[in-house]
Amino acid sequence: MSKTILVTGIGGLTPRSITGIIREKHPDYRIIGCDIEKKAVGFFMKGLLDEYYICPRCTSPDYFPWIEKLVAEKSVDFAFVQPEAEIVEWGDFYDKNGRFPCPVFMGCKLLSESLRDKSIMAELLDGTDYIPKTIKVTQKNPRYEEVENIIGFPCWIRATEGTGGLGSLKLEDLSSYKSWLFINSQIPEFTVSEFLTGRHLANEMLYYNGEYIKGAALECVEYVMANTAPSHVTGNTHFGRFLNENRINAFCDSCIKYLEKKLGITAHGILSFDMKEDNQGNIKVTEVNIRHMAYVGVMSRVGFDLIEDTINILEDGNADRVERDQYHHFERPYIFLRDVDVEPIILESEEIFDSKNAVFEV
Repeated sequence: MSKTILVTGIGGLTPRSITGIIREKHPDYRIIGCDIEKKAVGFFMKGLLDEYYICPRCTSPDYFPWIEKLVAEKSVDFAFVQPEAEIVEWGDFYDKNGRFPCPVFMGCKLLSESLRDKSIMAELLDGTDYIPKTIKVTQKNPRYEEVENIIGFPCWIRATEGTGGLGSLKLEDLSSYKSWLFINSQIPEFTVSEFLTGRHLANEMLYYNGEYIKGAALECVEYVMANTAPSHVTGNTHFGRFLNENRINAFCDSCIKYLEKKLGITAHGILSFDMKEDNQGNIKVTEVNIRHMAYVGVMSRVGFDLIEDTINILEDGNADRVERDQYHHFERPYIFLRDVDVEPIILESEEIFDSKNAVFEV
């Protein structure tokens, strides 16, 4: 049966990836995209959307009346809400009204707010082995002595909110810290944490009313346009490996269960982890996103399809059709390559890099 789906933030990479997968698997579905930016790329991608609209900012008093009018007039069956600011606002709407403007798959406002702000997450996990040593600093209270004596150099700094490594840099000494605060004076808050030297890991997980249903992991090896960022870390992975390491999933689920107990809530929705290993291989959480991550479309193509799972949950009102797969193992040692303005490329293994077939003569 055909459905009408709303995708918010359609200018972003992840919403566009989600929409592309839905379009392939459900060509009969009507897809409406919205974004606050009139130049949103998704508006102009041929065949991606059936309709698109510029919407108010989610913090505007006009936002939810606009959303509810769109839902009613276009008979929207359910929505993929992707920008984290919007997810928090939809959670607030639910707390105030006891309902969402239309069916969505997301967690409660308390969990969303706690994970969106990295300093709040750090406070919740303080004193545990889940995170590296971390403190919050502000432009008004840079806490120079604590950064130097508690965290130590080298250390890692990044903005408390935002994705894509906003404000991220490895700091070598106190003078570089002071310089970075000056350069990024428009960012009010940062977290400073111990510098981790190991692999950058990621994990996307699905929870339904407190039940951990499925999860899969990967390694982010190289980044798109890395030389354009002072930290050499951007929000997009250029080269990644899919992993079959149960300990990553187990670590993430253990962290979520700790947060559930700490906050007195149950996990629900999609939760996406960013992690780094220390020099001894211990995993530490650097970020937990309250939505699908940018790799979701690539993952769907190699057998881990949380987009279809989300659709099944929204259509059924339960998770009965979602396979229980807490430690997903990919069939092959898949890798992926991504870059600007090109579709991701999936390869069955890294062996191609070393084979004669990897070299082409012009």
